[in-house]
Amino acid sequence: MSIFASPRFLRNVLWADAAAGAASSLLHLLAASALAQLLGLPAGVLAMSGALLLAYVAAAMYLAAHEPISRKGVGMLVAANWAWVGGCAVVFMTHAGSATPLGQAYMVVHALAVAALAELEWFGLRHAPRVGWA
Repeated sequence: MSIFASPRFLRNVLWADAAAGAASSLLHLLAASALAQLLGLPAGVLAMSGALLLAYVAAAMYLAAHEPISRKGVGMLVAANWAWVGGCAVVFMTHAGSATPLGQAYMVVHALAVAALAELEWFGLRHAPRVGWA
């Protein structure tokens, strides 16, 4: 059986998304000043993104832990991920002059990782069985 055909695929992607979001959130919240100097991005932007990620992580964990997984909830996470990618693009463009090359690379890699998670969640949602009213 393919990993993509597994009934646990979507749940595993949600847990991975929550873990990645928690790691990013902690990094942005606990090391905003150091990251700001290293990346050339405003510490306030990094701290705010860390705070926003906490709410996202809570939602992803809630969805991953409950049976059945809410299709609407996952759809909202996918939309939030794409909004995050758009936000990364805005931050990249508005701070392109001040961001270090590492900061620019960080924003691009961050956006690509979030886009990949959004696509995996969308794929899992399309292939997940429809159960009850979830």
